[in-house]
Amino acid sequence: MKKTNSIDSTLLGSLKWRCIGPPRGGRVVAAAGDPNDPMTFYFGAAGGGVWKTTDGGTFWEPISDDYFTTAAVGAIAVSDSDPNVVYAGTGEACIRGNVTHGDGVYKSTDAGKTWRNIGLSDTRHISRIRIHPSDPDLVYVAALGHAFGQNEERGIFRSKDGGDTWDKILYKSDRAGAADLSMDITNPRIMYAAIWQTLREPFNFTSGGPDSGLYKSSDGGDTWTDITDNSGLPGGTKGRIGVAVSPAKPGRVWAIIEAEDRGLYRSDDGGDTWDHLSDDGNLMQRPWYYGHVYADPQNEDTCYVLTLNMWKSTDGGNTFNRVTTPHGDNHELWIDPRNPKRMIQGNDGGACVTFNGGDTWSSIYNQMTAQFYHLDTDDEFPFRVYGTQQDNSAISVPSNTNTGAIPWSDCYAVGSSESGHIAVDPKDHNVIYSGAIGSSPGGGDSLLRYDHRIRQTRIVSVWPEYQWGSGVKDHKYRFQWTYPIVFSPHNPDVLYVTGQYVFRSTNGGESWEIISKDLTRGDESKMEASGGPLTLDTTSVEHYGTIFSFAESPHEKGVFWSGSDDGIIHISRDSGDSWTDVTPSELPEWSRIDILEISPHDPATVYLSATRYKWNDNQPLLYKTTDYGQSWTKITTGIPANDFTKVIREDPQRKGLLYAGTETRVYVSFNDGGNWQPIRQNMPITPISDLVVKDDALVVATNGRSFWIMDDLSSIRQLPDVSIDSDAFLLKPGKSYRQPQPVGAGRPGGQGKNWRNHARHARLRRKSRERGHNPLLHKR
Repeated sequence: MKKTNSIDSTLLGSLKWRCIGPPRGGRVVAAAGDPNDPMTFYFGAAGGGVWKTTDGGTFWEPISDDYFTTAAVGAIAVSDSDPNVVYAGTGEACIRGNVTHGDGVYKSTDAGKTWRNIGLSDTRHISRIRIHPSDPDLVYVAALGHAFGQNEERGIFRSKDGGDTWDKILYKSDRAGAADLSMDITNPRIMYAAIWQTLREPFNFTSGGPDSGLYKSSDGGDTWTDITDNSGLPGGTKGRIGVAVSPAKPGRVWAIIEAEDRGLYRSDDGGDTWDHLSDDGNLMQRPWYYGHVYADPQNEDTCYVLTLNMWKSTDGGNTFNRVTTPHGDNHELWIDPRNPKRMIQGNDGGACVTFNGGDTWSSIYNQMTAQFYHLDTDDEFPFRVYGTQQDNSAISVPSNTNTGAIPWSDCYAVGSSESGHIAVDPKDHNVIYSGAIGSSPGGGDSLLRYDHRIRQTRIVSVWPEYQWGSGVKDHKYRFQWTYPIVFSPHNPDVLYVTGQYVFRSTNGGESWEIISKDLTRGDESKMEASGGPLTLDTTSVEHYGTIFSFAESPHEKGVFWSGSDDGIIHISRDSGDSWTDVTPSELPEWSRIDILEISPHDPATVYLSATRYKWNDNQPLLYKTTDYGQSWTKITTGIPANDFTKVIREDPQRKGLLYAGTETRVYVSFNDGGNWQPIRQNMPITPISDLVVKDDALVVATNGRSFWIMDDLSSIRQLPDVSIDSDAFLLKPGKSYRQPQPVGAGRPGGQGKNWRNHARHARLRRKSRERGHNPLLHKR
């Protein structure tokens, strides 16, 4: 029988994924409203595409999944003169260490039903889009450019033909891009642009430099005047700048400026002279991450500044009061130019709508845009999926329910961790360990132990040393934002975590012992305090010289594998007494070792996944050894050259059947990495953070679209045995379970295995909206 290791894509096409949620939003830095329809809004998720609501934020639907080839959205604009025209700029400009890049600008001419890419693909990170108020084809794009390196396609771009052609109309250098762009809608020839010199590196972040500045155009962008040093503005080095023109008073402009003399500035003469209104620290928290100021379209004295909180001034920017929002870390605000009480706001918890000026907001528990790092599962039936959600809590989500949907009420927090690995105690699924760098009293690695029986979270950190605010070289132990947490497969009482050393506990984290030497390069030049020259960025994300991946062999007790974030791989075959460097010679230096996957079938076989995107290098890096690391083979054939890899797993039932997750999708290899094929199917483009094979299911954590499951791997496991000469063939079905008939659920939620009733409710909701019913018009 002639067989193949490359499977016909039509056979893979029958496979389906389902999103189990949770229905809890992730970071949103782009949002806009329809100027004519008061119930219609859009938002762009940091890793989840464009979403739309037509009922004021009660229900949201993704509208870009079939068209975008990137997940991150940094800017959205709806034409005021023709709301069918919507532009979306990809790649967010609030550049965290794990920021996702984009591939240019997308345009819709039918209110988001369809989209096409209209260029600027190498801008990578887009901060603003502005449309001429009376001409939907005259559009301006503020592009930051590459976050991790230098490039030319950055600055301010203009198109006069709806994106068919572009002109670069403001450019400073290949190391400085546009962080903001504000247009005077009463005189759209007048615009202000903020240029930001910035660079992210694996171990450092620079915000500010001689190329940062503020510019003004009075002729629609044909020419620009550098107003950086105009009277009243701060001298010296500038960092990120946010700028907003008041439509209510000609000549009034606000600027929030990262500088030595930082704070909020205002001009009442079109930028010629400025007054320093406030240096309130609340307005300047992490200015490189925020730096957003907005002008009320009808009240000349009202403006907003977004940082950790949302701040409102009604006296021209002199004093501010806090506006309560559903979540912290606020990045975006769109204000209806005709009704300033109607707004949409974006934050690290999602997007929310208000019709009363911020007194109340719509829910952020109706968006499947959660950003996860790593995941684990338990042995319940149905099993539950656990993960750490960016800027939220760790969470437990059921893989299935009896209601058709998986609503928020069936999910629960399992500690306050947001960033790290997570591990369920193999003896007791009620006990979960998770990593929460610096987010709990005591700081340090903030390892948390959650007991679901008593709903109690305890800190069981290795070393309770607060690590924010200084370089990691000054600390006893180096723990990264995302450090491994691993139970021994041989002894469920043994727990491992890693800093620069491997630590072991046999009593649930009550005490720890070191069982390794420093398994990193130990280069202290990469361990200084990150940030500058104006603002430090020392929240543990940029800690370098740490063990980033760790595994104990399931075959041989005391055989350990370690991979560092600075590119070194070690093996110990004597329970940590001695360690051997087995780094592949062909692996580029300083690569981050994300995953070490020991084959469940062969103790000598190990797979590794690595990344170099923080070096402005997006190549996929997957390797395999079959001799305990003495030799390695690169196994990336079939994965595009710019789709960097994050995770690799081997199927525990079929040797050589591999799954890999990249920045955009899931891939499968049927021949031990010889070649790869995508199995995206109905899953949207989104960063893949982790993969776990649980029984017959492939469970996926995404960094922007919550959890996904492919339920039955039995077909995939049998496909390599199918004869390509056969006209027809039969596959043995996987296991099925008889469960109660789902009763349906009308609430937002993940997709259960039987989704028909929930889909019916979704159709009823759409019909209800078509009949004019609006739940927000009823008292809440």
